[in-house]
Amino acid sequence: MGILGWILLGLFAGTISRALIPGRTGPQGCIGTTAVGILGALIGGFIATALDLGKIKHFFDLETWLIAIGGSMILLLLLRLISGPPRSPIR
Repeated sequence: MGILGWILLGLFAGTISRALIPGRTGPQGCIGTTAVGILGALIGGFIATALDLGKIKHFFDLETWLIAIGGSMILLLLLRLISGPPRSPIR
């Protein structure tokens, strides 16, 4: 999969995982969502390969999408744990 494929996969996987996990999680915006998706795809691919569940293959492969979305969801949950509860604005 080329660099454009990784960027598109990251954008879509990040957007889908943000829709599945409610609340404010991690960086916002298109670039932040794409970064979360790409890093999530890498994390998901590493975990799936280590557990022998599958690997990231081609862009249009369902297994690739499920691994990328799952990894993005894991990354979003980790970002939520690290950032802590939302803060109230200072008045």
